[in-house]
Amino acid sequence: MSLMINEKKKTLANSAVIYARVSSVKQTTRGDGLNSQITRCTEYAKYKGYGVVETFKDDASGSLIKRPGMQAMLTFLKKHRANPHVVIIDDISRLARGIEAHLNLRTAISGAGGILESPSIEFGEDSDSQLVENLLAAVSQHQRQKNGEQTKNRMRARIANGYWVFHPPLGFTFEKTSGHSKLLVRHEPMASVIQEALEGFASGRFDTQAEILRYFETLPYFPRDKRGIIRHQRVRDILTHPIYAGMVEAPKWDVSLRQGQHDGLISYSTFKRIQDKLNNRPKLAIKKNVAQDFPLRGFVTCGDCGVPLTSCWAKGRYRKYPYYHCPAKGCASYGKSIKRASLEGEFEELLSQLQPTRGLFDIAHEMFKKLWEGQLEGAADARRQMQKQQEQIDHQVTQLMDRIVEAASPSVIAAYEKRIQKLEADKLILTERIALSGKPRNTFEDSFRTAFDFLKSPVKLWRSGELAARKTVLKLTFAQQLSYVRGEGFRTAFPSLPFEIIQRLKGEAHGNFSSENEMAHP
Repeated sequence: MSLMINEKKKTLANSAVIYARVSSVKQTTRGDGLNSQITRCTEYAKYKGYGVVETFKDDASGSLIKRPGMQAMLTFLKKHRANPHVVIIDDISRLARGIEAHLNLRTAISGAGGILESPSIEFGEDSDSQLVENLLAAVSQHQRQKNGEQTKNRMRARIANGYWVFHPPLGFTFEKTSGHSKLLVRHEPMASVIQEALEGFASGRFDTQAEILRYFETLPYFPRDKRGIIRHQRVRDILTHPIYAGMVEAPKWDVSLRQGQHDGLISYSTFKRIQDKLNNRPKLAIKKNVAQDFPLRGFVTCGDCGVPLTSCWAKGRYRKYPYYHCPAKGCASYGKSIKRASLEGEFEELLSQLQPTRGLFDIAHEMFKKLWEGQLEGAADARRQMQKQQEQIDHQVTQLMDRIVEAASPSVIAAYEKRIQKLEADKLILTERIALSGKPRNTFEDSFRTAFDFLKSPVKLWRSGELAARKTVLKLTFAQQLSYVRGEGFRTAFPSLPFEIIQRLKGEAHGNFSSENEMAHP
């Protein structure tokens, strides 16, 4: 009966639609897959005397049933069911790449009133024709699965050799390189932005992920989602991705962490410090704009109880006024306000007192230079010690590999493999340290120019007004939090080691140098 119905449809049909499909969007822009299919189907329609009224296209996998072009074609066929249309496909694989999907689409086309034809195969309703059709559909499915397996194996082998095979992460792009094919390279300006964020988090310039997020939000060209927002997860992904340390891995393919062929934005040791910080420290959020408005919040403590001062904007009759205050109930200074201008003004005076005169600065400069030279002399011995450690790690790895060969228990083998991965990670860190323990890339003056500029005048950096710069001043200038007594001022401040050395030089120089060698005062 179905054979008679189909023959009747063919007798009535004089119009046709063409369906063409490629597997991905990339194939629509590279190559001529869709157009070549349409050309061949058009020639077939002309040969059969059909008038082509519509052409439907898809760029989706052949394993999928729901495709925009296919759904549009089925809707068209149902709308013109009274006037049956021939559906022309270039090849059976263009309809589907799986036996189940093929049968479902075949039924859907027939149910919508369509008559499937192709210049590559003659569709029929008899048992022999259906057998051939099903065999070809099964072969098409096998080819799709085989192609997928081969692609996966090639990708796995490539990433095992240190090459990134997925979409390039933010800050990288692929570039064809001699001897490497496609290789990850820096993509500016985003590479420098991410490098600054990673190194800043490792060094403490950014205390939390929220601060990195604030930094990204200041950059108008940093990518955002459809709602124009930078998500916290984006920051987390950047901080935890080993690709930025020049490493690659693919856990789902059992490819463990290993040295990549590309150059990282940061060193592996820096990446390890970031992971240790993420795993060991609480992830505290920062209230928006508070740090910018009150840079001393949390760093200056109440002189009566030792609790860090908090801050607020107090509402006046005509405008708001900024204040610091002690939040500890029971404290004599609880809730009593300190004008922001007063506290921060006295802090700037304190910073100004740490500014050395030219004579003391020159003495400190020579002393630090001698320390630098002493470090260089000890670098060679440290290098030899680290090379010995590397040899010990290689010996341990060899022993563990021998034990894996002899082991029969999967859990024991897994434990040995985990231990080997840790040893290899330790070896990578040693390799980086050995490379850095040789002759420095820059001279003493080049390496410490920024540091000495800071030592000359920390108050100048503070007055720049940039939040990151002010945080740097707080961390590098004082060894601990400052204590402030309302109405009296700051208690004794303990400067950091560089300024402490300069202070000691001041004491030693007293009486031996002229007054110009003393610390400068505002």
